[in-house]
Amino acid sequence: MDHSQVIRCDWVDGSEIYTHYHDTEWGKPEFDSQKLFEKLCLEGQQAGLSWITVLKKRENYRQAFFNFDPHKIAQMQAVDIDKLMENSGLIRHRKKLEAIVKNARAYIEMKASGEDFSQFIWSFVDGKPQINDVPNSASIPAKTATSFAMSKALKKKNFVFVGETICYAFMQSMGLVDDHLNACWCKSTSSCSR
Repeated sequence: MDHSQVIRCDWVDGSEIYTHYHDTEWGKPEFDSQKLFEKLCLEGQQAGLSWITVLKKRENYRQAFFNFDPHKIAQMQAVDIDKLMENSGLIRHRKKLEAIVKNARAYIEMKASGEDFSQFIWSFVDGKPQINDVPNSASIPAKTATSFAMSKALKKKNFVFVGETICYAFMQSMGLVDDHLNACWCKSTSSCSR
């Protein structure tokens, strides 16, 4: 199949990084707890910015935050954040960087109390992806009642930078909801490899 000729969601700007992200990651169901944790943290870094900004810096975040190992991140202190604030490969916003550490600690608290992060996240959609009818990009919401509930529950567990809009973007990217355009080759009912 010639992937250059296929129809994609209209937020894909034609750049190689965005096209690859759309075709291989966005909207594909992810059940690995640590990968879900990484994405939730990265969505928080995006707040007020475009996703492409974070995507281009993702490898730098993985290096700076131990490949998003919550146990290693949780050990980080203020002095570590000071160093990261000098790292031009990251978005140098102190509260956003501190949020990753806070979220790692919240993740560990959940695990310590016997809660599986993936099961918790997927419980908001009853454990299976919701396939949405998306005739055009204008029909995609920025937040939903489900993302509001997820945001509220995460905040209760001491996660930060997890507002309802961030949670919905997270749900879209991790495949909890399929918001690919109906005409997009990656819509779950079409031939996109899943």
